[in-house]
Amino acid sequence: MASSNESKELKINEPMPGDHGFFTPIQSPPAGSLLSMYDKSQPIPRIFEPITIRSTTFQNRIWVSPMCQYSCPKTGELTDWHLVQLGSYASRGASLTIVEATGVSPEGRNTMEDAGLWTASQVPSYRRVANFIHSQGQKAGIQLQHCGRKASVTAPWLGHQPSKKEENGFPDDLISPSDLPYKDDGIWPTPTAMTKEMIQKSIGDFVNSAKLAVEAGFDVIEIHGAHGYLIHQFCSPLTNKRTDEYGGSFDNRVRFALELVQGIRAAIPESTLLFYRISATDWIPDRDSWTPEQSVRLCQLLQPLGVDLIDVSSGGLVPDQQLPQVRPAYQAHLAQKIKDGVPGLLTGSVGMIRDGKTAEDVVASGKADVVIIAREFARNPSLVLNIAYELGVRVKWPIQLHRSQPRYHDPDI
Repeated sequence: MASSNESKELKINEPMPGDHGFFTPIQSPPAGSLLSMYDKSQPIPRIFEPITIRSTTFQNRIWVSPMCQYSCPKTGELTDWHLVQLGSYASRGASLTIVEATGVSPEGRNTMEDAGLWTASQVPSYRRVANFIHSQGQKAGIQLQHCGRKASVTAPWLGHQPSKKEENGFPDDLISPSDLPYKDDGIWPTPTAMTKEMIQKSIGDFVNSAKLAVEAGFDVIEIHGAHGYLIHQFCSPLTNKRTDEYGGSFDNRVRFALELVQGIRAAIPESTLLFYRISATDWIPDRDSWTPEQSVRLCQLLQPLGVDLIDVSSGGLVPDQQLPQVRPAYQAHLAQKIKDGVPGLLTGSVGMIRDGKTAEDVVASGKADVVIIAREFARNPSLVLNIAYELGVRVKWPIQLHRSQPRYHDPDI
């Protein structure tokens, strides 16, 4: 006859599946997943509807944008700071957390303290971060970049100005499609105009970094083609004055970007998602520059090459840009223009998205498929959970924090 103890259902604190190297309780479903509406008569907000890209499903549409921290050793590895910073977002419901802009070569970084991924010895530090994000049931991304003529600066709290060699700078190593400094003021260094051999090396650096990112376990690779960095410098006529096949016409100016995307897509698994961050406009209305119309044309070429989503930002190329009034979701119309101009291509919107209503308006109106948020996550790592409560959505909380969730006496939780 079975004892009363044997007849009772066992209660075991199960671990999260996978070889994470540490015990962490199972999160099923992951934090940030929709459970129901508090008021079941209300419709489910679009940002809490799952989205599937290739074979990867994200349980919500609120993602963490890359945020430079200037906190790496000179060798470029991620540290405990990044593990804690990025892990806090993932554990609290962000379905995708993207590691900060990561240099594909030493001279491609903003500062000597930027993240970098160009050699196998750097992979373990990135794998550690991706592994923790995965241990919470969330997805991990990385943004790959080369700063071009905007490299070798000081950290923002030191003025974000050109850094000298004695300030850990590398002003002699700057490269760009043309030998035009960011500012013609005698302070910003003049970059070396890239030879065709240098162009091919840079493409190879991006491809190599993408392979290392796959080795580290990232689900998403984002190419940083925005904000006046190297790829954008090729695309815009303001910074590309070349007369060879990489300059002049639109087709020539975007050649570098297209060859780079082709190289990466061919080098990574079919299941790995490939995003492209674009500056949709230079915000220069009085002379030939990069425009939203050209962005649409570029995206029409990127889509058949295997780019899954366009992360739509703007500006950053030249210091005399004429930004509009900065207001919540001020760049969302640019994402919509690309979405409308390239049917079937997914877009993400960034910039001054601080609350649930704004985020939901952007996605529900069809301007973008997801919102990708930086500063508000930095202010509030529990942003997904707060947005859910603001919009009346009951979501899964991290089970370790279940006693802190709103209305946790609800018998359905």
